[in-house]
Amino acid sequence: MLNLRPVAEGEDDALLGLVRQKFRRVAIVHYWLVTMRGGERVIERLLSMFPEADIFTHVYDPSRVSHAIASRKVTTSFIQKLPGARRHYQKYLPLMPLALEQMDLRGYDLVISSESGPAKGVITDPDATHLCYVHSPMRYLWDHYHQYRDTAGALNRAVMPYLFHKLRTWDVASASRVDRYIANSHFIQRRIARAWRVPSTVVHPPVDVSLFDRSETVEDSYLWVGQLVPYKRPDLAVEAFNRLGLPLTVVGDGPMAAGLRRAARPNVTIVPRLDFTSLRRVYARCRGFLFTAEEDFGIAPVEVMASGRPVIAYRKGGALDTVIDGQTGIFFDDQTVASLMDAVSRFEDWLSGFEPELAMLQASRFAPSVFDAGILRSLL
Repeated sequence: MLNLRPVAEGEDDALLGLVRQKFRRVAIVHYWLVTMRGGERVIERLLSMFPEADIFTHVYDPSRVSHAIASRKVTTSFIQKLPGARRHYQKYLPLMPLALEQMDLRGYDLVISSESGPAKGVITDPDATHLCYVHSPMRYLWDHYHQYRDTAGALNRAVMPYLFHKLRTWDVASASRVDRYIANSHFIQRRIARAWRVPSTVVHPPVDVSLFDRSETVEDSYLWVGQLVPYKRPDLAVEAFNRLGLPLTVVGDGPMAAGLRRAARPNVTIVPRLDFTSLRRVYARCRGFLFTAEEDFGIAPVEVMASGRPVIAYRKGGALDTVIDGQTGIFFDDQTVASLMDAVSRFEDWLSGFEPELAMLQASRFAPSVFDAGILRSLL
């Protein structure tokens, strides 16, 4: 059953008024601002709620962020001045705890840290409220550590065990500096509890579902969209559809692109990128959307459901919060070609009973207004 919690008319405005009255000066701390992805879209939404907020970050490239962010006051840490920081900021990870603790947040009533890289470790005024929105505890330190170490150069592999041990100690210790934690999914809520041993509530990130709409035309081709990188498992989709012989469109670029093009049979089309108008069209017209990664949340399945189309998703991670098995899509249990092929077969049998309106209704649970209400309620 769908479990929507509507926000009463006028409730958002009333909550926002109370929060702004309670917190006069607001600082938003984000790990780095060098691209526009899901974490930066959350920052945009926070800025719409707190238009006078100041932004603090390690590294900032105004040419690569939206006007909503670039038009605000942004203060960087000393990492910004280090050689090559805008491109190789992750190499300075061991210095970021020190950089965070040097940020001057005196006078701010509310500090909202946006955590995926190090951001929560700032030192606030004793009377300030520190709310941390967690996209993920740092993957470098925790669940993906061995993957990062295996792909690092010889020197980095030699020093990582010592440095990252120290960083984990700091990461856990700095968790006590936060007053309230919000996780972007139940998957991340469990990871927060495991890494930091602290409770959190779940507020899903905002997805502007109003930008997507249903199409009267549905085509035969399945769709996969994302970066062509190993953890997203585009190889599963390509190999499964090579064997099935069904049409598949893969939209994305990355280090796996050349190999996937060589492997793809004529029924599989790989497109490096699409503009937003074209992406909206393929979302709304695809037979089904393939989501093969274990993601912290995963915005694309919500955008597809907002377009009135179903999803075939790996039964782990954020997809468990967004896709309703047997109503808005079908799950597969293992990241294997055989498991995905089985899911496609079950999907074909199920598809005639799919109701686009249910998918669109489910997507509405992740609208920006729902995110706003969740954040505001957590502050009162």
